[in-house]
Amino acid sequence: MIHLFIGYDAREPVAYHVLAHSILTRASVPVAITPLVQPTLRASGWYRREADPLESTAFSLTRFLVPALTRFRGYSIYMDCDMLCRADLRDLPLPINAAVAVCQHDYTPRTATKFLGHPQTTYPRKNWSSLMVFYGPDCQRLTPEYVNTASPADLHRLAWAPSVDALPLEWNYLVGEANQATEAPKLIHFTNGGPWFGVDDDPILTKAWLAESDALLYGATYGE
Repeated sequence: MIHLFIGYDAREPVAYHVLAHSILTRASVPVAITPLVQPTLRASGWYRREADPLESTAFSLTRFLVPALTRFRGYSIYMDCDMLCRADLRDLPLPINAAVAVCQHDYTPRTATKFLGHPQTTYPRKNWSSLMVFYGPDCQRLTPEYVNTASPADLHRLAWAPSVDALPLEWNYLVGEANQATEAPKLIHFTNGGPWFGVDDDPILTKAWLAESDALLYGATYGE
C-alpha cells in the first residue's frame, strides 16, 4: 500500500482530482490518497499557524505534517496538486538511508509572478518540497509543534532532515522552466499555473492534462 498525501486548495479542486485520477489509473499497487485540506487540519488541531503573506497555496506548510499524520511509520509521499502523473507510482524511488528524497532542482524562476498573480519568490532549494518521499522513523523532528512554529524557510529548505536523498528530475518536471532535459517526464509539475487556470506553457503537456481531465469527467480511456 502506498500512502500518498496531496496538497489541496479550494481555488483549484480540479487540479487535485485530475492528479488523483492520473495516479490511480496507472498504479499497479493500491494507493491510499489523502487530501491535505487546511480547514480540516485546523479544526482537528493539527495546524494552527497564522496565514503567511508569502503563501501562495493553502498547503504551503501543511505538507510537512505528513510524517506525523502517518505516526512516523514507514514511507509516505507528498506532492503538490498542480501535477500530472504519467507513470506507475510504484516506480518512484524510496529514500536510501535518508529521511526524505526529493528532486533537487537548481534553477531561478523565469517569471516574477505565478498563478493568480502571486509573487514568484526565489530561494535556495526552491521546489524541492513540492514532491517529498518521507521515511517516517527519520522524520521525528517534524512534530506538529515544530511544523506550527518553525520558519517557512527551515521547513522548505529541509533544515529538519538529518539526510536528504536525490530523486531523478523526471519525477518533478517543472513545466516552462529550463531546469532539466528529459524526453519522458514521469511527473509533470505545472508550477507556474496549469491549464485549469488557462495557462499554456507547453502545448503538448497542456493537451496531456486536458486529456486526463476528459478521462476523469467522461470515463474515457487515457492513452498516449
